[in-house]
Amino acid sequence: MSYELFVSLRHLKAKRTQKFISLNTWISVGGVALGVMALIVVIAVMSGFGKDLRDKILGTNSHVVVTNISRTGMDDYEAIIKKITQTEGVNAAAPFILSQVMLTYGSNSTGVVVRGVDPEREAGVSDLGKNLVQGSLKMLEDPEDNPGKPRRDGIILGKELAHRLGLQNDDAVSMISPASRVTPMGLVPKIKLFRVVGFFESGMFEYDSNLAFISMHAAQKFFSMKGKVSGIEIQVEDIERADQVAKEIQDNLGFPYYARDWMRMNKNLFSALRLEKVVMFIILILIILVAAFNIVSTLFMVVMEKSKEIAILKSMGASRSSIMKIFSFQGLIIGVTGTAIGCIGGFTIVPNLNEIVGFIETLFGITAFPSDVYYLDKLPSEIEYLDSFLIVVFSIVICFLASLYPAWRASRMDPVEGLRYE
Repeated sequence: MSYELFVSLRHLKAKRTQKFISLNTWISVGGVALGVMALIVVIAVMSGFGKDLRDKILGTNSHVVVTNISRTGMDDYEAIIKKITQTEGVNAAAPFILSQVMLTYGSNSTGVVVRGVDPEREAGVSDLGKNLVQGSLKMLEDPEDNPGKPRRDGIILGKELAHRLGLQNDDAVSMISPASRVTPMGLVPKIKLFRVVGFFESGMFEYDSNLAFISMHAAQKFFSMKGKVSGIEIQVEDIERADQVAKEIQDNLGFPYYARDWMRMNKNLFSALRLEKVVMFIILILIILVAAFNIVSTLFMVVMEKSKEIAILKSMGASRSSIMKIFSFQGLIIGVTGTAIGCIGGFTIVPNLNEIVGFIETLFGITAFPSDVYYLDKLPSEIEYLDSFLIVVFSIVICFLASLYPAWRASRMDPVEGLRYE
């Protein structure tokens, strides 16, 4: 151990006449620890929210979508699917039809987005089958026979959409297409009755209240798209490489096909989340900056208190750099200690965050995150180790920089002035 570090540790220990300095030291350590702990917990919660949102979006949508610029649809889709599945990194591909319709039941009606899917291949490209709370994908094409009722194609609705229309399982709902048919009586809208065979709940209110699924064959017939589809859904092995896979598919297919990955389709949403994360990081780093000001004041008081010792060290041959090291080490020790305590606290709180929230709710009789508003059964959190490493680095660097000016002032002290009144 160098003598500079030894002297730094001695200065941080309290004597009877230095209780106030010692208290300030512990306040500085506590401020750094609180800032680091708050940063780790908040960043972990925001990362958890981002991952939870991503999983919910990808639970209903695929990783990559391929469409073409033609408004009439894609007619050679089976050959395109075969070509896509040969691309490296692609797990599965399935066709789909997408259109807007109006659903009516009794006196209730609402506009929705309806997707025609292949029940056999859809399970390979999305988590729709896992999100079903009632029914199955197979029932879209093969509904169970119901004696006394006519046979109809099946439809699966979002739970919120079914609640809004007042629909229950086995009810018949009317689907009205905005594209009208020309008849001798004039323009007549397309209307078809579908039988409700299931409900899904993705956890995203926008999807649960505005999305419905029918079989691809029923969609082709209803929208007059015989032998055509709107596009192709693709699931990739690594969702973080979806953009690279989409680019490779785009290069292979060329014009007039257009491949988009999930990041590009939800660019604004995830950009906003990243921006919020950065802003929260900047706001919470201010806690550490406040602690850094405390370190500055503590070290100035130590310099004033230890002026005699500094003068003696200088008269014994200590250089200015050695004096700077003594007081810089003090700021560094405060920073490292506070950061270590904050890390331990943050890594302890994050895994037990839901238990802590549950205890607070029970204690105060409140519901912090109502499930009907946030669609969360628990508070999502995930420790990002790279973010945590950056927090540790920022914290220690800030504390070290805060100690430089007091250390520089101490190194400039004249030994004669320090010993004049002793």
